[in-house]
Amino acid sequence: MSKIEYNLADYRFRQQWMLLGLPFDAVTLDQACDRVYQAIDSRTRCFISTPNLNFVINADKDPEFARSVWLSDLNLADGMPLVWAARWLKIPVPERVAGSTLFDSLVQRATEERPLRVFFFGGDPGVAERAADVLNSQPGHAYCCGYLEPGRGSVESMSSDAIIEQINASQADFLVVSLGAKKGQAWILHNLSRLDVPVVSHLGAVVNFVAGTVKRAPVVWQKLGLEWLWRIVEEPHLWRRYLGDGIAALRLAVGVFKARFHRAQISDSEVSIRHDTDTNLTIVLSGRPTAVALQGLYNELNLHLNGARTVNLHLVQADESQAEISAFIKVLEAVCHVAHKPFNLNRQKQPESSR
Repeated sequence: MSKIEYNLADYRFRQQWMLLGLPFDAVTLDQACDRVYQAIDSRTRCFISTPNLNFVINADKDPEFARSVWLSDLNLADGMPLVWAARWLKIPVPERVAGSTLFDSLVQRATEERPLRVFFFGGDPGVAERAADVLNSQPGHAYCCGYLEPGRGSVESMSSDAIIEQINASQADFLVVSLGAKKGQAWILHNLSRLDVPVVSHLGAVVNFVAGTVKRAPVVWQKLGLEWLWRIVEEPHLWRRYLGDGIAALRLAVGVFKARFHRAQISDSEVSIRHDTDTNLTIVLSGRPTAVALQGLYNELNLHLNGARTVNLHLVQADESQAEISAFIKVLEAVCHVAHKPFNLNRQKQPESSR
C-alpha cells in the first residue's frame, strides 16, 4: 500500500484504556452519540472503530490493522467478552457499544434541525442500494444521501479521485463503510485525509441490517453475549470465524485472569513535558500518574506535538501495567509513526535535567 497521508492536527489525545492489546474509550452509548453529533456539528473528524473479539485476535497478528485502531478518534467495545474482561481487570468500560446500536441511536436522535446524512460505501451487490431505499422510506430525519458499491478490488483501486469526489460531493455527515474489517479499516486510514465527511466508521453489518438482508439478534441474546450464535444462524458461513475466535478467546482468558493479580512496584508519580529549542519534545512519566495529570499531558500534546520534529518518552519506573499509561504509550508511538516523527522510548533512567 502507498504511504498514508496523515493529518496529525486532526488527532486529539484523550483518556483511553488498554484492553487485550487495544485502546478503548470508556464511554456509554449516550456519550458516544454525543461525541458523534459534536463532530458533525463542528465538521471535525471522528474516525470510529468498534473492536470486538475478532478485532482483538486479528490485531494481535496484523500490526497495520492494529494501527488503524490506535489512530481512531473513538474506540468502542463492541462485544460482551470485552466488557466482561474490562470488569475483571477493573477497567472502567461501562457497557458494550455495538456499531449497529450506535447507528440506530444516531438515526433515532436525528431531528429536523439536526438531520443525519448517511453515505453507504461497500457491501454485497445491491445491498447498499436497498439500504438507501429503506432508510429514505422510514419516517424521521435520517436519510441516505448516496451510496457506492466498489466491488472487491484493492484498497488503491477503491480510492480513485472519482470515488472520493463522489463521497465528498454528497455532503454526508456519516460515511458507513462495509468492505470487511481489515480492508475497511485500511481503506479508511488510506483516505482519511482526503475525506470531507466528519464521521467515518467501518460498520459492515449495519448495511445488511438496514437493508433487511440479515436480521440482528434480539436484545436478550445481545445482553447474554450470544449474538455470535444468532449470527451463525443468519449467516452460516461465519461459523469458522467464530470457532477460531472461541479457541483464541480461551488463550486470552488465561492472560486476563493473571493480569488481575499483577501489581507493579511503583515510585513517586511524575508527569512532565518539555519543549527544547530545536523543537524536540520530551515527556517524562514515572510511577502511576493521576487522571488529572495525564489529562494535562494530553492537552499539552494536542497543542505542541504537531510542531515537534522528534518525540522522546522517558519512562522512569512508570507503571506500564496501568491500562491508561500503556494505552497512551502505544497511541503516541503509532501517531508518531504515521506522522513520520522520530520516536525515542527510554525505559532506563531519568534524564538529568528532570531529576
